[in-house]
Parts: sequence; C-alpha cells; structure tokens
Amino acid sequence: MTSVPTPIPSRTQFVLEAVKHRILTGQLAPGQALVEVELATHYGVSKTPVREALKTLAGTGLVVMNQYKGVTVRMVDADMAREVYDVRLLLEPEALRRTVHSAADLDAAREALERADTAADTAERSLANREFHRALYLPCGNPLLARMLDEVRDQAALVSAVAWAADPSWEREATEHREILRLALTGDADGASRALHAHIASFVERAFPRAHGEDLAV
Repeated sequence: MTSVPTPIPSRTQFVLEAVKHRILTGQLAPGQALVEVELATHYGVSKTPVREALKTLAGTGLVVMNQYKGVTVRMVDADMAREVYDVRLLLEPEALRRTVHSAADLDAAREALERADTAADTAERSLANREFHRALYLPCGNPLLARMLDEVRDQAALVSAVAWAADPSWEREATEHREILRLALTGDADGASRALHAHIASFVERAFPRAHGEDLAV
C-alpha cells in the first residue's frame, strides 16, 4: 500500500516559507542562531510550528541542528558551495539535454527569465532565477532526476545569496540565461547543455575561486 505524505500544517508552512525567504535574501546570515521562542514571538505562533519548520529546513540543508549549539543558518564556504554545484554540474546539463530532445514546452522558462529581468529586488530576482533553472530540468522525462535537482535547489540559492552579497553578478548571469534558453528553443540540445554547464561552473569559480595549485575535480 502506497503511503501518502502528511500535509504540512498551514502555520508550519507559513513559518517555513517566511524563514526560508529571510535566509535566501540574507536577512538571516549564515551562522546566525535561530531561537524557537524568538521566532514564535516574531511570527505570532507557538513553538510547535517553528520547531517543525526548522526540522524541514534542516532536511533541505538550509539550517543545521546541533544538540549543543541549537539551530543555526548553514554556513557557506568553498567546500560546501563546490559540493552543491558539483551535483548540479553532474545532473542539470543532462536533464536539460533530455528536455530539449523531448521538445518540451519552455514557456515557463521564458516567463521566469522575464520576471528576473524586471525584478524589483534581489529576493524576487533570486526566486525567478530558481524557477528558470527548474523550468529547464523539470520536463526532462525522469521524475527521479528532477527530484534530485529539486533537493539541492535551496542550498544552491543559499550559495547564490552569499555570493551576490559579495559581488552582485546577476547581469552577467542573466545574459548567460538568455543564451541557454535561445539554444534550447532552437533545439540545440548539446549546445544548451554545454552553455548551462559553463554557466554553473563559472559562477561557483567566480564566487569561490580555487587557491593557486589546487586540483580541479574530474
């Protein structure tokens, strides 16, 4: 008998989305403590939905729960960033190649790109960029592959938020997004895949450059 996932209660979902938004926009900085009673007071809820929301955020990799230190926003360093982006490099270009080969509708990607171009702030732009990438890999025809990429979306967004705070580079990335979409829309699966691979790789290397002499991953 197939089990049905338990829906997240509305108050927990509210706290979950609110805390996630504050993390991904830099309002809650990496390493910052997340105190249940303070969050409960801030959002006008009991500690129970806060506790459940934090557990969910820990599962997505945005926060870290420690028996002695409590709950903190996950720290972002070069090792963490490269681990997350290595997964994207291995999976996302292949997912896009399959999407293009299947001649899937890419209207959602085009719309996300337009929202990013007209975004009023970093938070809105970040959300639109995440939706752009998801719209490219979601129709790949392999639900498991899409779910695996979904699992690293929030961690990738956290890396982007930290990188953008140090060096706002979204204009360059927007140009790369437009080229990736152009190639995908023309049916050039290999070209779109290569462009996406270069886009992902160049971002993490710009944001977290390797020390001189450090070996590149193969």
